[in-house]
Amino acid sequence: MNALFLAFSYLRYHWARSLVLVLVAALIMFVPVATQTLLSTSERALVARGEATPLLLGSRGSQLDLTMAALYFSDERPDPVAMREVESVWDSGLGVPIPVHTAFSSSGFRIVGTTLDYFDFRALTPADGRGLSILGDAVIGSDVASALGKGVGDTLVSAPENLFDLDGVYPLEMPIVGVLAPTNTADDQAIFVDIKTAWVIQGIGHGHEDVVTAADVAAGTAALANAAVVQYQRITEDNIDSFHFHGSQDDFPASAVIVVPNDTRSNTILKGRYLDSDLPTQMIEPAGVIQGLVDRIFRIKSLLDVVTAIIAVAAAAAVGLAVFLSYRLRARELGTAVKLGAQKGMVLKLLAAETVTLLLLAGSIAAIGAAIVSRNAEAWVGWLLALGS
Repeated sequence: MNALFLAFSYLRYHWARSLVLVLVAALIMFVPVATQTLLSTSERALVARGEATPLLLGSRGSQLDLTMAALYFSDERPDPVAMREVESVWDSGLGVPIPVHTAFSSSGFRIVGTTLDYFDFRALTPADGRGLSILGDAVIGSDVASALGKGVGDTLVSAPENLFDLDGVYPLEMPIVGVLAPTNTADDQAIFVDIKTAWVIQGIGHGHEDVVTAADVAAGTAALANAAVVQYQRITEDNIDSFHFHGSQDDFPASAVIVVPNDTRSNTILKGRYLDSDLPTQMIEPAGVIQGLVDRIFRIKSLLDVVTAIIAVAAAAAVGLAVFLSYRLRARELGTAVKLGAQKGMVLKLLAAETVTLLLLAGSIAAIGAAIVSRNAEAWVGWLLALGS
């Protein structure tokens, strides 16, 4: 106890040097643990999202781009798939197709046009407000609400993908009718609208002001319609009935289609129908695509472990050298203690007590840091994955 008291008093007196040693030692212990925790959580998060999505239907091309766009709402833009493919799956009776349209964004967050089946499939529930009800409604993820400081009653405006777009695509103001409960997935970073709303943003559907009114007809001053007809930028109760779509809905686009088979047999049949490489569409299993991506990413994990170990050894050696030099500088002090009657064993106990105290303090700080990382790992990883996508 005497040795511990003297050791603590010495460390407190030389608090600046002791603090540096404690922090360096804490980092040596904390960094490998935190890195492993975040890496393992990232791997689980990536794989879980893929495993929760049985099948994915899209245009033939890069399976990774298709998966990232449909599951993580990334910036990848796979070729669109026609809605007739959705009807084909419905008609087969083998599963439930859920189209997703991810071509547009607002305030830096992806606008996801889909159907109500998506909310049931992902078990998404509003923490505030309600779900999608009419054309133009928007339901936002929890991260979107936090980042933008918006909630039910506020509005969002879609951003054009190209400032020089001459196709007549107008920004659409969308009222926020609900905020989803957090899920620590990409859904927290998304703005959900009905897929028809996404088509309105794309310019496939729109509403017009009345060109000829009853008063104009009565007065004989009816105007002729031309290209100057004003398109609405907001869908309201007064103009919603004027919104309409041009062309056949079978030809309207979706970025991808999530397919939920009825059973294992239906899963096998559906995959078999899209094996022909000459078809313009493909049916993939996102779990396999994500696992392949994870395997490639975490192939460098072993190298990272080696680098971390080397850095830890070097840092530990530096701390050891600092402690050794500190003891060398105290040689006269320790010699005086011996001359005053302190036994050499007591001196060793004093030095050991100082070292143990340093390590205990460093270990406590590292443990607290590791606990904080472990508790928030899922939320941080979800945010980083959404940010990276």
